[in-house]
Amino acid sequence: MGQFKSKHDGLVPGFAPRVRTSTSEEEPPSASEDHDSRIELRRSSLYSTLDQVPQLEHYASTLPRQQARSRPSLGTLRMEMPNIASDSGVSGLPVTDSGNVESEVLKEKAPVRFGWVVGVQMRCMLNIWGVILFLRLSWITSQAGILLTCLIVLMSVTVTISTALSISATATNGRIKSGGTYFMISRSLGPEVGAPIGLIFSFANALACALNTVGFAEVVRDLMQDDFGSVIIDPVNTVRIVGVITVTVLLLISLAGMEWESKAQILFFVALLVSFAGYLVGTFIPQTTAKQAQGIFGYLFDTKMQNLTGFNWRGADGDFFRMFSIFFPATTGILSGVNICGDLKDPATSIPKGTLHAIFWTTISYLVIPLTVGACVIRDASGNVNDTLTANSTGTCVGMGCNLGWNFTECTLSQSCQYGLANNLKVLFSQVAKVSAPKIFQCLCRDNIYPYIGFFGKGYGKNDEPLRAYILCYVIAVAFILIAELNTIAALISNFFLCAYGLINFSCFHASITNSPGWRPSFHYYSKWSALYGAVISALLMFLFTWWAALVTFGIIFFLLGYLHYTKPKINWGSSVQAGTYNMALSSSVSLSGVEDHVKNFRPQCLVLTGPPNQRPALVDFVGSFTEHISLMICGDIIMEQERQTRPHDATDSMVKWMKKRKVCSFYTPFTAESLRVGARHLLQASGLGKLKPNTLVLGFKSNWRETAPESTVDYINTIYDTFDHNYSLCILRMMDGLDIYSHYEFEVNHGFESDEYAENDHKEHIEDISDKDDSDQTRTVFQSDQGKKTIDIYWIADDGGLTLLVPYLLTRRKRWNSCKVRVFIVGDEQNMDERLKEMIALLKRFRLDFNDVIVMTDSEKRPHSKNLSRFVDNVAPFRLNDEQQDGISVEELRQSVPWKISDKQFEAFRLKSERKVRLNEIIRRNSQQAALVLHVQSVRESLHCCIILTVFPCILRK
Repeated sequence: MGQFKSKHDGLVPGFAPRVRTSTSEEEPPSASEDHDSRIELRRSSLYSTLDQVPQLEHYASTLPRQQARSRPSLGTLRMEMPNIASDSGVSGLPVTDSGNVESEVLKEKAPVRFGWVVGVQMRCMLNIWGVILFLRLSWITSQAGILLTCLIVLMSVTVTISTALSISATATNGRIKSGGTYFMISRSLGPEVGAPIGLIFSFANALACALNTVGFAEVVRDLMQDDFGSVIIDPVNTVRIVGVITVTVLLLISLAGMEWESKAQILFFVALLVSFAGYLVGTFIPQTTAKQAQGIFGYLFDTKMQNLTGFNWRGADGDFFRMFSIFFPATTGILSGVNICGDLKDPATSIPKGTLHAIFWTTISYLVIPLTVGACVIRDASGNVNDTLTANSTGTCVGMGCNLGWNFTECTLSQSCQYGLANNLKVLFSQVAKVSAPKIFQCLCRDNIYPYIGFFGKGYGKNDEPLRAYILCYVIAVAFILIAELNTIAALISNFFLCAYGLINFSCFHASITNSPGWRPSFHYYSKWSALYGAVISALLMFLFTWWAALVTFGIIFFLLGYLHYTKPKINWGSSVQAGTYNMALSSSVSLSGVEDHVKNFRPQCLVLTGPPNQRPALVDFVGSFTEHISLMICGDIIMEQERQTRPHDATDSMVKWMKKRKVCSFYTPFTAESLRVGARHLLQASGLGKLKPNTLVLGFKSNWRETAPESTVDYINTIYDTFDHNYSLCILRMMDGLDIYSHYEFEVNHGFESDEYAENDHKEHIEDISDKDDSDQTRTVFQSDQGKKTIDIYWIADDGGLTLLVPYLLTRRKRWNSCKVRVFIVGDEQNMDERLKEMIALLKRFRLDFNDVIVMTDSEKRPHSKNLSRFVDNVAPFRLNDEQQDGISVEELRQSVPWKISDKQFEAFRLKSERKVRLNEIIRRNSQQAALVLHVQSVRESLHCCIILTVFPCILRK
């Protein structure tokens, strides 16, 4: 059953192991008992029949107040071992009076861990309260009005709430480690989807750092212009210089470690609260003449009503969805707590609690801003204190300022003034260091899914800080800071974050609908339909915001996904994609069971008696040549009872890995039996599922029938009989060099169905060509080579239903065989040769087979050469009873000792048919010496001479 190991806490597949506790009273097995009893006694001599109580550490790698330990395998549990939960403590470590493990070394190296307030809520609020709040929210209100701005806020919050609920459900479905969002998506949807999103999300977080830094630099530039009347070089380059200096300081804070970063974020959080509180207090303070000149008049009902609805859109950004795309990054900090989940004390509790609290309080703040600023500030103002209305004023006055004693007509008409509602929320603010992007990227690098990025996965210090990833994030942030355009960066970030949010919601929805027993999150306040809504609305908003950026984002994701689909990383995280695949396969198999058989739906579904597949690669490659992506293939391995103990315990896994590495689309089914015939019979009856059940048995030609024991040959022949009894088609493959290769395994190879001539006679020469085990595992065969312009010869001389014609057709659809010419040989005579030729060509056209080379054999009825006939008689001689030469002994008496021999009567009955087959063998040798493949229909009760034997009862091709 494998080891009791799991990536997540929870139930582990398997059954309760039986653990040996004592063997002092065990009795040796009795030789007189039957086979089943001997097996049970053999087991009881190794394992105890007493069940040990469950050990909790077998199901979770760590428990509260317990050190981590490795979980034992089932084999270890079965062996005699002391009680794991001994009184001496855990893992040999000393214990205190309270039972807790004491380790000064562990205490000194304990990493910093955060609770839900500091680790999640405060961090999320810091990242949500950012540049958009201070620099763009009042501007959006000036463009859209109070109502539409609140609508934009609420629409954004619906996406973030659904994402937060999905995050909470995923985060509470087992243990989550460092890697945050990437870790959750990859372990839920699998590496194919998780890895691209990990890269995209890491990049988006690096852009978010650039976004907030550019906003800070803009404020510094404006303060320098207002207070000092100058800039460093020019306005754009000033933003670039201040931004690079700022992000460098943030990098140094991050490099100092999580402790320093945590202390810095508390300082930043207090600064943000003070600035926000200062803004609210400022709305109630009576305004000076200078402030009124800038459009700030305090709470006025008329101002609020004028700003309530939308205005005429202004500027290149004057569009509802453009406003939406610029604001949306203000809500993208909800994953900040998730992204440092490896540094949280209890991620399963902290993430839902902290994230939802952060969304609630920041949403309140985002609604307060447009409601207050829209009630206090008029839209247009000049900032000139001389623009007051006096009694001597002449001319027209346009705009809201007229009722308040100010003439801002020029600003209202020209739309060129810098003051008013659009620019009166600018304050100096601090930006928290971005540590989430490097943490995510570090986890992605350590999974080794993409090449050449493992360099950035190295961690340093007790908190395993990704210093190299910090440097990479810094370089990306500096590159986008040089753009120095806040609105452009905000629109790009919206696409990347929406893409990540959509995948998070979809992963939660997909995991919910697959009904996997492993999906049981402890957070119950989520809905699969809210997750679906979040996924759909995120994808829709991406195209409504910036359609070309959405196409680029999806293009990058599909490229990364396609790369992983092609490389197929050997990773198993128990993803919902695997669960969904299982559900679809199960549902399709059940629905397929109700479909009636039809000639057009026939597929040669093959049960191949290969033994260990890597010992007979030619047989595997041959069948795979016409079943791959077309029909079912099962490699059956019959293991003798006496051989089972010598087989490696991981033999099944190694066979499956071998087939995957060879890109063979096949299942592997080992079966233990007392004899080859019994094993084959059971495989014929039990293999497959519903309609996905084999209908063709494929086995190798038994070329060592002269040397092996007669009972082995009888097993082989009887297996052929059983095949027809179960209404199976039959295919026998013969190769001149044999099918086996030299085995580097220690267990014995079952040679019952194919000879090991090549392995036994030439294995020494073969070993010299093998440099290592992997090369031996992947020995090339003739079926992996291009066959060129050789021929495939079909000797269609018996009514087999058409399988002899179907297999070559399937082969010629492959690239290695499509240049081969198919020749069809049929039986005829001189008188009706032309008629038989026309009939066969017409039949091939009716079958829609492009085989035009038909040859009529007119000499098949001739008597074979005496030399070949004598050789046939000599070969059969050891298997004859010669009962006519035995005086006074009946055939039945002779058969009691040798039931497998042929009586003289039977030999005479089949003499004519045997001679005809000997003659056909001569024709094949004459015509098909250079053929790449020869297919020949053969009767059951005749000697095996031909290269390929295909025999089938059901009709496959019809008119």
